[in-house]
Amino acid sequence: MQTILVINSKGGSGKTTVATNLASYYAHNDYATALMDYDPQGSSIQWLKLRPPAQKPIHGANAARQKGGQLRSWQMKVPANTTRLVIDAPAGVDNLMLQEMVRAADRIVIPVAPSAIDIHATADFIKDLFLVGKVRANRTQVAVIANRVRNGVPVYAPLEKFLNSLKIPFVTVLTDSAHYVHAAGEGLGVFEMDSNEVMLEQAELMPLLSWLEPSVFTPGRVSTNTSVIDCRNRFNTSLIA
Repeated sequence: MQTILVINSKGGSGKTTVATNLASYYAHNDYATALMDYDPQGSSIQWLKLRPPAQKPIHGANAARQKGGQLRSWQMKVPANTTRLVIDAPAGVDNLMLQEMVRAADRIVIPVAPSAIDIHATADFIKDLFLVGKVRANRTQVAVIANRVRNGVPVYAPLEKFLNSLKIPFVTVLTDSAHYVHAAGEGLGVFEMDSNEVMLEQAELMPLLSWLEPSVFTPGRVSTNTSVIDCRNRFNTSLIA
């Protein structure tokens, strides 16, 4: 089983959008998929409740702490045949939970929203990942994606410079698209929608999937995708595979 942790201590980064689209991609492509929701708001669990019965199944696990701090252990169980587990982490993770999540994860995806405050908070959180979460000691791979990006946003140069110093890839840009909102409201991911309508959104996610599944996606397949290149030029942000 490969475990993918989607996390950022800063709220509003769009973790659930990323987590649900990854889970739906894997399920749509016949991976035995589970989605674990640590967030007390339960957004991923609510998304699963909206999921049409005709779509490929995704096992939901509610891992949010109950009142009194106890975990709902019986709801956290993941089927033995699970091959892809996606974890939707809450904002403001304490040190013990951060260490627990990092130990469980094979790969960590950090979404960051395009504002100076979010970028600064994300840089601080990445420091915590290394110092408190002990990412290097656990040999967990980490990548950052830009999320909810609109036209005319500033370049991510300061964050990219910081990430380069730590050898952390900045893999893709997800636009602030209504298609992500529409998919969420239907319990779907963009890979389960009409490709003619969501071609850009699917292309935006391909570099992330390539990073998560290097044995499945070749670099050439991603880098030569016209929509990805257009997206990169549109936001003047370099994508580092």
